[in-house]
Amino acid sequence: MQEIDIVIIGAGVIGLAVSHYLSSGSAKDIVVVEKNSSFGQETSSRNSEVIHAGIYYPRDSLKAKTSIRGKHLLYELCSECGIPHKRIGKLLVASDNESAGKLETIYGNALECGVKSLRFLEKEETRELEPDIKAESVLFSPDSGIIDSHSLMKFLYQSAKQRKVDFAFSVEVIGINRNKDFYEVAAREPGGDIFSFRTGAVVNCAGLNSDGIAEMVGMDAEKHRYRIHYCKGQYFRISDPGRFSINHLIYPPPTELGLGIHITPDLAGGLRVGPDAKYVAEIDYDIDEKDKEIFCDSVRKFLPGLRQEDMIPDTAGIRPRLKGERDGFRDFIIRNESEQGFPNFVNLIGIDSPGLTSCLAIAELVVKELRISQLNNGGGHG
Repeated sequence: MQEIDIVIIGAGVIGLAVSHYLSSGSAKDIVVVEKNSSFGQETSSRNSEVIHAGIYYPRDSLKAKTSIRGKHLLYELCSECGIPHKRIGKLLVASDNESAGKLETIYGNALECGVKSLRFLEKEETRELEPDIKAESVLFSPDSGIIDSHSLMKFLYQSAKQRKVDFAFSVEVIGINRNKDFYEVAAREPGGDIFSFRTGAVVNCAGLNSDGIAEMVGMDAEKHRYRIHYCKGQYFRISDPGRFSINHLIYPPPTELGLGIHITPDLAGGLRVGPDAKYVAEIDYDIDEKDKEIFCDSVRKFLPGLRQEDMIPDTAGIRPRLKGERDGFRDFIIRNESEQGFPNFVNLIGIDSPGLTSCLAIAELVVKELRISQLNNGGGHG
């Protein structure tokens, strides 16, 4: 039976970032197993492609720390390696006193988290920056930006490949057993054949199926609160972006379900509106055109010139959330499960927004988790 050092389950942006970081270390054999035919075909390619500044999340939470650290790592990597991106800045806009109060809260939270670049704009300054935007209060985040997520993932994939990481696409993990010194992983090939291999470490980057992977090894997803909830987000595209002068990310204050329906310029000069947030029982990427009216009414609060006929369906994605529809804040799970009897099994569960921004910082933490475990448990798989 084949033996490898580390298996990474999932080749979304998180799995790719982990493979990029781990392959620069001392691990000799790393395999990434992905059930789809290529990398980044689920959540990682169906999002706003925004680099967040780290202003929304509670101080000392993993979401705050990894997004703040991650944006710096991401901008640095993009600049050094020619990955298309642009630090365009974000305007958080409030249309009434209630939402203006939310901006004050966000500003205070950002300061607590160590993000000191935010500032409120005067109305004249807002008109100069975004003449088509109407708002009573505007908070400006200069560190926010946009990125070509496919180019980022392609770079991480090629980097890992050059460092001898093996990628097994269209291969689905169907079982994981913990033995004394190793994990035995069973996987199904495209033709239906099943094979097994041994590994000293497992990194669970399975996104929408990360709770299922944790259950395979013997963890109770309900007991540990690892159950994933599917939260769907739809996008519409503005068919004639030249009708509007939009130069920045334009966001309303966040809601209980998400960051709100916002306007995102892309690197090609287009404009997208979305996403919304709906909890769903099944994964599907259909767009309900009837929701166009809701989108339009929401965005018209700060872009009054928008009409329903300006929007066409674009894409949809599913967020792998730990937070249920009626739950409060839930943080990322980035955890070596040694205390549960699974040394060198690292769970990454509930990596929704700001996962893209945080991907490199998350990969750093995974490297640290594995090194700590190897020091405590002797490493290797015997």
